[in-house]
Amino acid sequence: MKKTGLVFIIGFVSLILFVSWQQYVLSSPAISIVPDSLASEPVPAIVPPRLEIEEIIHEYDSLITVEIKASGTVGAAVAVVYRNEVVFTKCFGVKKSHTKDSIDQHTIFRLASVSKPISGVLAGMLAEEQIIGLDDKVTDYIPGLRLKNETNTKELTVRNLLTHTTGLAPHAYDDLVEQKVPLNQIMDKLFLANTASNPGQLYAYQNVMFSLFDTIVVAKTGKNYCDVLKEKLFIPFEMYNACAGFESFRNNDNKALPHSGATPIKMNDRYYNTIPAAGINASISDMKNFLLTLLADSIPALNNVEEMILTPQIQTYLTRGYFSQWDKVDSKAYGIGWRIVGYKGRKVAYHGGYVKGYRAEIALCKDEQVGIVYLSNSPTAIAAKSVPEFINRLFEFKDKQKLATNPAPSGNNLN
Repeated sequence: MKKTGLVFIIGFVSLILFVSWQQYVLSSPAISIVPDSLASEPVPAIVPPRLEIEEIIHEYDSLITVEIKASGTVGAAVAVVYRNEVVFTKCFGVKKSHTKDSIDQHTIFRLASVSKPISGVLAGMLAEEQIIGLDDKVTDYIPGLRLKNETNTKELTVRNLLTHTTGLAPHAYDDLVEQKVPLNQIMDKLFLANTASNPGQLYAYQNVMFSLFDTIVVAKTGKNYCDVLKEKLFIPFEMYNACAGFESFRNNDNKALPHSGATPIKMNDRYYNTIPAAGINASISDMKNFLLTLLADSIPALNNVEEMILTPQIQTYLTRGYFSQWDKVDSKAYGIGWRIVGYKGRKVAYHGGYVKGYRAEIALCKDEQVGIVYLSNSPTAIAAKSVPEFINRLFEFKDKQKLATNPAPSGNNLN
């Protein structure tokens, strides 16, 4: 009986204490676990990429559509990627004039010198995997190589090939490329080509020297260059229409045929003897996937590759005409297979390509997570506008966005 009474008293006292504690909590101010600096600011909503720049896309779509029609361009395709999404893709015209065979997302075009950025990415990947070193001597892979200057022969590196710093005069033996002389036969004549400097000192654009990378890849891997491209890039990057070389282009039923103005011209195999420099073919679907993969931050090894290839290696002195449709360009350099342009406070990786009957343009800016590509089977003036017309609008929008988020001090505050 005593024990039961004791239990009752303890229970009664506990109940009184619990009720008193509840009343205290309810009457006390709420305690926040969020820091004052955060609690006072609303959490910004994440706007979907396409919705964020919807107005820019609409303006660009209207402009590029009008320009392409007005210029008489036979066929073209454009794609824009932004913040890891494809925000704009559009195909124009036909594969051959006076037909109804429309360009679609899987129609392949010749990329011409836009092949160089793709080869640059491949070089970076092989370097990251320690298969080929960018600073390896070229003669380690091609022992029989001989240039006019013995120093150039001994000191020439893979990096020099891919940055146009071989020391040879610009466009060495492009005339033989135009004549469709096989690359191995052109290599036998390189000892006759004039040299302007030691390797690494001067920029001088090349197709033949750049394409010695093909021979190096074959020597190191024992595989055909096209097969290595497919294994390392085309399949992992989901570039399922992409191919390299003339035969694969000619045998593809879904290809854009070349034109001069609106007039069809004969399909030719010029520059396919320099595949790394100018012999890759791809669709707009391939190229948007190429950009998406490069702009993604989810692949650490690829981030290392981009740091490697998009770092300026040599200053270039291109004429104003090369960027005639751009606003003021702050700096011009060349990386590994890419032109590196200082533009409106950003670093833009860019390249253009031309071969008779085709024009291609590509650009990406990691700072703004954006990339754009333009392909055409009818070179016209609109190609030169395709990149700057979009990035000018985007950069202006982003600058205004940053200013609104971080307004500059008014200077009128009194202390």
